[in-house]
Amino acid sequence: MEENFKFGGGATATQIHPAVLVAMLVAILLLWLLPRRYVVIPFLMIAFLAPFGQEVNVAGMHFYVLRIVILGGLVRLLAAKLQSKERLFQGTARSIDKLFCLWALVRATAFVLLYREGSAVANQVAFLLDSLGGYFLLRYMIQDEEDIARVAKVLGVIVAVLGVCMLTERVRGINVFGFFGTVSLIPTIRDGQIRAQGPFGHPILAGTFGATLVPLFFWLWTSGKARAAAVTGFLGSTAMVLASVASTSAMAYAAGISALGLWPLRRHMRMVRWGIVLTLLGMALVMKAPVWFVIAHIDLTGASSGWHRATLIDLFIRNFGDWWLIGTDNFHKWGYDMWDTSQQFVAEGENGGLVTLVCFIAIISTCFSRLGKARKLVEGGDRKQEWFFWSLGAVLFAHVVAFFGISYWDQTRMWWFAFLAMVSAATASVGATPAKIEVVTKDYLPNSVKLEPSRLGSGTLRGGRSGGSGSEATPSY
Repeated sequence: MEENFKFGGGATATQIHPAVLVAMLVAILLLWLLPRRYVVIPFLMIAFLAPFGQEVNVAGMHFYVLRIVILGGLVRLLAAKLQSKERLFQGTARSIDKLFCLWALVRATAFVLLYREGSAVANQVAFLLDSLGGYFLLRYMIQDEEDIARVAKVLGVIVAVLGVCMLTERVRGINVFGFFGTVSLIPTIRDGQIRAQGPFGHPILAGTFGATLVPLFFWLWTSGKARAAAVTGFLGSTAMVLASVASTSAMAYAAGISALGLWPLRRHMRMVRWGIVLTLLGMALVMKAPVWFVIAHIDLTGASSGWHRATLIDLFIRNFGDWWLIGTDNFHKWGYDMWDTSQQFVAEGENGGLVTLVCFIAIISTCFSRLGKARKLVEGGDRKQEWFFWSLGAVLFAHVVAFFGISYWDQTRMWWFAFLAMVSAATASVGATPAKIEVVTKDYLPNSVKLEPSRLGSGTLRGGRSGGSGSEATPSY
């Protein structure tokens, strides 16, 4: 089983269903022909509805359907760059882009240095194509709030389809995506319960995909942009979580909704964060085992393996010397079932060392920071925009909770990349210079909100609602 998690593993021949092949070719054609704002639609459709593992094998190289579509999209990206002198990515959100590139390059370099084989180089070239190619293609597709709303609408339709298919799989014991090959026709059964996975690589990943989308659908509903898509998306996401029968996806689902529920406390989050830290310190003082073994006691389905996650973290910390430099290939020897790195933070360290792990955490931290600053920038001026940034923060929190129970390794990674692109687009005004502020905020601030360029560096914002008393609020942060 652990051989499946080494580089060079996988199918030895082409495995692609004719219907998937046609859908892939149509998606690539649409990527070339559609206006920029619409190219995200075929990309997301093929990314999340094509069964995981569909591939064209060329001389032992695995060209998965999504990878081929990314290559097709990069052709569009190159053509757009050659035909226009304008920047491909609007806005000033460069910190996330730089951290993402650093994370991908450091991880790939460490992996190659660890194995020192030609197969490792080929494996990491593919990794860089998927990560850097996929991320910057999505950055090109998602550049403003209108694009984010469009992505949410498309995902609402996608999860509605997936929710119906996964509920059918859960009830009837047949995965309809299994008829295309590469994913099992007969679903996984644990402790007598069917765990639906749809087109994804694992039931937990399928449920996590649906769970982390919930806050986005709540925002879509409250914004009034597409309430039908919001409702179908929420119902589809809920169905995916229930059908996957996984504690990780259930926890991510609850985390996203709980984060939305903290909206009334948005101005007191420092107190909330310190409360969490003090709670963990208190638990560490009274618990006989390390505090991360709390995970071992979380079982929302009656068939969870929280002990495995807790033990994985424990052995990861205890074997720091094995992996800190460039990762390790000995993790499967740490203990029973430890080859299954079903924890994102552990996977980052084992695959790329301490620097890779730090870069990954820095990406998360920077996203939270930018969203917080963006929310404060419109605080008191536009409540809808403030809620928009808060909703994205809830999505991010749901991802972080999910990372403690699973590592993204199938098409779910593309949802993570898409979300990072959303944050970059949504927070484009954060850190902008006075000369650029009018351009980068036109899609984010209402006409009634005015910025003082002379005080922009301190984050001061003045805003008032038209038709009001004319008073101005000047919050600082």
